[in-house]
Amino acid sequence: MTSSSNANASNNAIAPHGGRLINRMLRGEMRQAVRERAQKLFKLDLSPMSLSDLELIASGAMSPLTGFMGQADYERVVEEMRLSNGMVWSIPITLPVDRETAVLIQLDQEIALCENGRVLAVMEVTEKFEYDKQREAQLVYQTTEEKHPGVARLYTQGDILLGGEIWVVDLPEATETEFPELRHTPAQTRRMFARRGWRRVVGFQTRNPIHRAHEYIQKTALEIVDGLLVHPLVGETKKDDIPADVRIASYEAILRDYYPAESVLLGVFPAAMRYAGPREAIFHALLRKNYGCTHFIVGRDHAGVGGYYGTYDAQLIFEQFKKEEIGIEILPFDYAFYCKKCGMVVSSKTCPHGKEDWVYLSGTQVREMLERGEMLPPEFTRPEVSQVLIEGMRAKREREKAEA
Repeated sequence: MTSSSNANASNNAIAPHGGRLINRMLRGEMRQAVRERAQKLFKLDLSPMSLSDLELIASGAMSPLTGFMGQADYERVVEEMRLSNGMVWSIPITLPVDRETAVLIQLDQEIALCENGRVLAVMEVTEKFEYDKQREAQLVYQTTEEKHPGVARLYTQGDILLGGEIWVVDLPEATETEFPELRHTPAQTRRMFARRGWRRVVGFQTRNPIHRAHEYIQKTALEIVDGLLVHPLVGETKKDDIPADVRIASYEAILRDYYPAESVLLGVFPAAMRYAGPREAIFHALLRKNYGCTHFIVGRDHAGVGGYYGTYDAQLIFEQFKKEEIGIEILPFDYAFYCKKCGMVVSSKTCPHGKEDWVYLSGTQVREMLERGEMLPPEFTRPEVSQVLIEGMRAKREREKAEA
């Protein structure tokens, strides 16, 4: 079995993190043999986050990782934002289990990783170790408060971490049911960039609908690169975030009418949202490098939640590392908004006017207006996007009523 694939679809492509694009998907006879063997193994059902991590490891999006972290990698990532070999990595990618389950699993034992009992992968458990959840919370999320969604998830997960490489025979069900036509792997996006002749590609991360400020930032970035990868996160998010299917419909509406088709590619990013702020900004940048992006946009409070992080902490954290260690060019953007006096979308760097002239809505205000069926101001977002969001939220409410 081999663990890597051709790193570059073009000689001009950016190198993946660690120098090679990992591939943990089995094919052909080997896949069938491992799948049959896995039926007799101890079966471990994965959480939504671990399912997302498994998919990203399998495709090489998490290169250079070949499985879930052992203790040496875990400890150094939490403490120093580096793997045990010194390579930059900011988020621990772990497989937690409860103590009762851990007792049933021995070191060097091969287990089957499953989704609702369906075997997805096999893993040789080479490590099994305890960890300090409060320490991880403080260092990774900068808080130990349970009201932080990432910390809350951390506190409820198992007390033991399993480490080991994985080999994947089948991907999670979401890969077939949720945006399969947009679920491009890193190898695929690299080929798509090469076919389009894009040598400089900027990636844009979002978990929200694209509004006018996003559009301003993306189009400004497009002035200095060949192509834009709009790469919305579609893994697990907070319950009050706008559903992924509604967001994707809004992206398609705005890209169809307001962006040059030859310069933009829409794909989905199947990661779970951790809300780790600055550390997650680094994580998102490194993974977009694996997808083939040469540039990555980091705006204000990237991957933030509540008031846990400073406005520009997600940009400043990159200064802790040498540029060559990150390997992807970071494009830091300031706060953008529509200014009534300027008559256009501007940023706090370019607008001389005061907040009384700015049109900006918080996420809470947007959700409340959509719940009431109100169109968002055209200065904030395009009317086509507002209409998609209103219809999508109405459908969501009707589904919830039917399920109640």
